[in-house]
Amino acid sequence: MINRDALRHFLATLAYRGTNVLQDLPVEIATFRPAETVRTPVEILNHINGVLTYAVSFFTPLTSTRPEPAEWNIEVERFFQVLTRLDQLLAEDVPLKEVSEEQLLQGPLADAMLHLGQIGIFRRMGGSPVAAENYVQAEIHFIT
Repeated sequence: MINRDALRHFLATLAYRGTNVLQDLPVEIATFRPAETVRTPVEILNHINGVLTYAVSFFTPLTSTRPEPAEWNIEVERFFQVLTRLDQLLAEDVPLKEVSEEQLLQGPLADAMLHLGQIGIFRRMGGSPVAAENYVQAEIHFIT
């Protein structure tokens, strides 16, 4: 089964890849909508933040897991803030309510990684691809 250190490493990986995908994203890409029914990168990032906030709600009660839509830079800040909060909850061994560690991984955490990849695709489509990197060799450490 999955231990908390594995989940913390997944969060750190999400933060590492998030840094690569989200930093220096051209403004025109953040609001690019390739089709009427497709989310823009800023809308995708807001969704990621909502999904990660939903993950926080399995540790501590929240009144809402849907952050208000905001501009790109604010959404980027939220992304790293909620990842840090999740890492702290795992590091402090706060008990999960209603779900297991495996369900946390297969649900909101996997969903966040998937959607981060979508933003990477938008970057490439907009002519600003993420630099190639061998992530197996990346130095990734816990967030907190």
